[in-house]
Amino acid sequence: MSSIKVRFALARGDFRLDAEFEAPGKGVTALFGQSGSGKTTLLRCIAGLERAPGGFLAINGEVWQDETRGHFLPTHKRPLGYVFQDARLFPHLNVRRNLEFGWKRTSVAQRQVAFEQAVGWMGLDKLLARSPQHLSGGEKQRVAIARALLTGPKLLIMDEPLAALDAAAKAEILPYFDRLHEELAIPLIYVSHALEEVTRLADHLLLMAAGRITAAGSPSQVLTRLDLPLSHLDDAAAAVDAVVAGHDEEFGLSYLDFPGGRITTPRQPFASGHAVRVRILAKDVSLALDLPKRTSILNIFPARVAEIVEHNPAQLLVSLTVGEARLLARITRKSAALLDLQPGMEVYAQVKGVALMP
Repeated sequence: MSSIKVRFALARGDFRLDAEFEAPGKGVTALFGQSGSGKTTLLRCIAGLERAPGGFLAINGEVWQDETRGHFLPTHKRPLGYVFQDARLFPHLNVRRNLEFGWKRTSVAQRQVAFEQAVGWMGLDKLLARSPQHLSGGEKQRVAIARALLTGPKLLIMDEPLAALDAAAKAEILPYFDRLHEELAIPLIYVSHALEEVTRLADHLLLMAAGRITAAGSPSQVLTRLDLPLSHLDDAAAAVDAVVAGHDEEFGLSYLDFPGGRITTPRQPFASGHAVRVRILAKDVSLALDLPKRTSILNIFPARVAEIVEHNPAQLLVSLTVGEARLLARITRKSAALLDLQPGMEVYAQVKGVALMP
């Protein structure tokens, strides 16, 4: 089975990296952690910019580093693409020539993506003649990603690629990331401390703290674990994978089917059959013991209480199973007492449709 295998231990002053993980060899592996958790140091080891004694790195069966055997592939020989927080385009070259810089220096046998593919995926057709100074922040990052793809990488690394963009620019570029996610055959390591980005993009999620990988798994698993800090953040949410079932044009709604039922959301720009991921915030989920009637809330799901923990002195976090999916609810301690809420109880989870956006 194809996979990314990583093992690095490295000391730098008071900080120690001691990270080991195995991730899928295709799709997006998101590395999430707060500033200072060691994300950048780990990336530098993967890129070969830091040499960790005893380090090991294999990408889909190809060993790039195995210090126990004295094997270390230097950075310039590692077939990886690296996209930084700032685009780092060549200012004296237009978009086409920026893209061609790596493309022409990559042998035909090594190329993973055609020039026209990279341009199409990133929506650069109308930008090829522009110089970097005439591009928006989001456009620059799209060029940087396409340029990295055209170097023929077997691994693509993105280090906080949206951190320097404002909310409007992020909203503009994220659909291109979705397209890349669907089309790209090589693995991608995506680093961020923005939970919304990670929830939307990741197939596999790595949680990092104090130089260690503290949790790993699918977003639906990791995000809803009550023993992890992610579920206690203000914007804690569950990630629910669904498929567009249809649309209600009269009321401007879309219907998304998931293993626990059907979600109603504001109208989505996707055709029926399209796979989507819905982020459901814990603060937007309420609970009831009886099936609510004559209510404005459209999303009501039979659920079972899996676990309850304290969030703060006034609030509790509740983990719920809804069919095969997991949800989180943040409710007051008083509400839990009034419902006499206990693990194993059957309840109804309610979510406002206007609160949901894939």
